[in-house]
Amino acid sequence: MSKSRPETRHDIYTSPLVERNASDEMAALFSPQFKHSTWRRLWLALAESEQQLGLDIPDEAVTQLRAHLDDIDFARAAEHERALRHDVMAHIHTLGEAAPAAKPFIHLGATSCYVTDNTELIQLRDGLKLLAPKLAAVIGQLGDFAAKYRALPTLGFTHYQPAQLVTVGKRATLWAQDFATDLLELERRLGDLRARGVKGTTGTQASFLALFDGDHGKVEQLDRVVCRKIGFERSYAVTGQTYPRKVDAQVADALAGVAISAHKFANDMRLLANLRQVDEPFEDKQVGSSAMAYKRNPMRCERITALARLVMSLADSPRQTAAEQWFERTLDDSANRRVAIAELFLAVDGILRILLNVTAGMVVNEAVIARAVADELPFMATENILMAAVAAGGDRQDLHERIRTHSLAAVAEIKAGRSNDLLARLGADRAFAKVDIGALLDPARFVGRSPQQVDAFLAEVVAPIRRRYGDAAAGAGQLRV
Repeated sequence: MSKSRPETRHDIYTSPLVERNASDEMAALFSPQFKHSTWRRLWLALAESEQQLGLDIPDEAVTQLRAHLDDIDFARAAEHERALRHDVMAHIHTLGEAAPAAKPFIHLGATSCYVTDNTELIQLRDGLKLLAPKLAAVIGQLGDFAAKYRALPTLGFTHYQPAQLVTVGKRATLWAQDFATDLLELERRLGDLRARGVKGTTGTQASFLALFDGDHGKVEQLDRVVCRKIGFERSYAVTGQTYPRKVDAQVADALAGVAISAHKFANDMRLLANLRQVDEPFEDKQVGSSAMAYKRNPMRCERITALARLVMSLADSPRQTAAEQWFERTLDDSANRRVAIAELFLAVDGILRILLNVTAGMVVNEAVIARAVADELPFMATENILMAAVAAGGDRQDLHERIRTHSLAAVAEIKAGRSNDLLARLGADRAFAKVDIGALLDPARFVGRSPQQVDAFLAEVVAPIRRRYGDAAAGAGQLRV
């Protein structure tokens, strides 16, 4: 359930990704409260596990740690950080003051990246878990749309020029297929995620080996036990001081994939809105323009493309950070990752929320689509007309030349602002007298297997996604403008 947001301050900058786009759940995941309470849970998991494996840590220390997981004195932590210039040490001291029996044992054997990196991996994991059901819901809604319009003929476009007919539903499967590819990639990245575990300062576990008097088995067991306590079945086999920054780059690429698909969908919708063929939702009192009262701008899809562009550009930072790491670790990653990782997730979450809103309420203007088909269908039908005339005894080369000549004349009429008179020209040409031209103009004859392809896509791609996610596919909620 969404938590109420604190009142917005109007005298400082706050991220529009939080204020206008992302869900409360995603914003909370990257909040200071989540971050630092997770640090405390990690310190608890470490102390419990070390005690379980034989270190002399009093029960009272563990009890006090467990009692202070969420009651963080942020003001006190800030005082410590101003003095120490180290955020992890500041929070160690703050927790030690709240849990004095635990103070000698907090962070025992660990390096800062034990809490920072494991927390960030938890955020990656939980962030992907928040995004995947929303993406599945977008696919499901596009599937419903495709099923409804599986057989409605519409102009296909190549080079943004009229091409052979497709169906409105078939076009929607192209969008859904891109998103289904993205969902598989999110699931793959989620399945590949591991914990950093307990690896020590340079990843050698030397400090833990010293704590357990050289017992390698206990050090390995400590890593396994802690990982399971924080929700991972395994840790990375080797690390430096940090988990591999390559992981961030791979997750960022998966998120950028969602943005790419969303951008493509939204651009198509913006073009269709200009053609007045398909509209995004538009509310009764919605204003399209402060000056032009008649306008119905596709602002939701414009927001999608804007946020998608941000995600695609942000995704380059984790790649560069991974490439720039020196040996076991450098600190030029930290300030960048605090911004890039969180904002990637917040922005993609915002994109998916808008996509859910749009795909749930797309408006198809069938009369406009039919008129556009009728305007172009005479040209598309010429091959069928040619074949029918040949079958009736005509000369193929002569007929081809006649159609070419009539077509060029009809195009000239259209460019002069008059109607397409190609069918009238062909009907008046005695070479086509034996052809029932009208019978060849049913648009359904020109869509190929589009309806059957929609059916197959829904069965082979969308249905398994529905089975995997079911009711877990979340709705958009109230969309903020």
